[in-house]
Amino acid sequence: MADSDNDDREMGASPASITSPELRFEAARALIWTTIVGLLVLAIYISQSLLVIFGAMVFASMIDGGARLLGRVLPIARAWRVVIVLVGAVAFLLWLTIYAGSQISSEAAELPAIVEQQARELFVWGRAQGFEIALDDIKGMMGQAMDGVGTVTRALGGLFGGLTTLLLILIIGIYVAIEPRLYERGVAWILPRHRRADFHITARRMGFTMRRLMFGRIVGMVVEGIFTYIMLMLYGLVTGDAIPMPALLAILTGLLAFIPNIGAFVSGVLMVLVGFSGGTEMGIYTIVVYLLVQNIDGYIVIPMIAKKTVDLAPALVLGMQLIMGILFGILGLFLADPLLAMIKVALERRSEQNARDEAAASGESNPA
Repeated sequence: MADSDNDDREMGASPASITSPELRFEAARALIWTTIVGLLVLAIYISQSLLVIFGAMVFASMIDGGARLLGRVLPIARAWRVVIVLVGAVAFLLWLTIYAGSQISSEAAELPAIVEQQARELFVWGRAQGFEIALDDIKGMMGQAMDGVGTVTRALGGLFGGLTTLLLILIIGIYVAIEPRLYERGVAWILPRHRRADFHITARRMGFTMRRLMFGRIVGMVVEGIFTYIMLMLYGLVTGDAIPMPALLAILTGLLAFIPNIGAFVSGVLMVLVGFSGGTEMGIYTIVVYLLVQNIDGYIVIPMIAKKTVDLAPALVLGMQLIMGILFGILGLFLADPLLAMIKVALERRSEQNARDEAAASGESNPA
């Protein structure tokens, strides 16, 4: 009788059903891997949009950090502190545009010609020393370099290239900064109940790390920009022979300080090339200025801030920058460091959860 019942169940089973436990297990594994691959393809397809959203999160953390700092001295509502931070940022940009915009624009127009001329002189010197350098290769490298320089200078002179992307980052970032808990609760709501507490802990740690990281970047940018401008202007006051475009070089140095490793190298090369356009003595002085700026930032500013923020391996940061730069251009370079920091926080939190689960399992297996 039991055999006939089994036969009836097998005859009535769906043609798509899998009766073998081993086959069901393999089918489940195949479904999981297919889902993972599908999600990866979807992430790649919408990666630009995801990067814009992450950029908005970075901007929101900067606003949030400023609002929290104001909260230590101004016991007013959070919304008003956010408004003060935004008004201060807008006021700075207006000052930069009105009072320094014309000077920076004229200097930005001269920068590519100066860099190209210095590169040609370097090429001639290299050929005189016996180096086999093809002029076509130099032109190709200079074209690529000028594309990168042009991107930055157009962003300064034309008031931020890629206006649509920037506007989206600003708008989303402001909305998130005004009411961050609202969006945190929204993400937690779609998670299983037993995962929500861990998510809130991870989100708080990510927010804390992001605020400290952005604070460090801003301090480094301000220090490098101001110190560079003072040192470049000091040379003209002492010798009477002013270094060309000090304001533009200072702003580029400050902006590129946001990108560890690569930014310092690019700003240093530009500064030295412009310096040698005024002679050997001026070029050597710009080398000294560059070394002073990087040593002050590397041995004083960064160590003081790194104690209170995430510690990232330089080689790991450089690798992440190369990958993000190839995939997403200059926006990827700017966001590579914050993204790597968030990945590290998430992995550390996951490691803590695994250790907690292992400890709980060990305690259950050894009840004594």
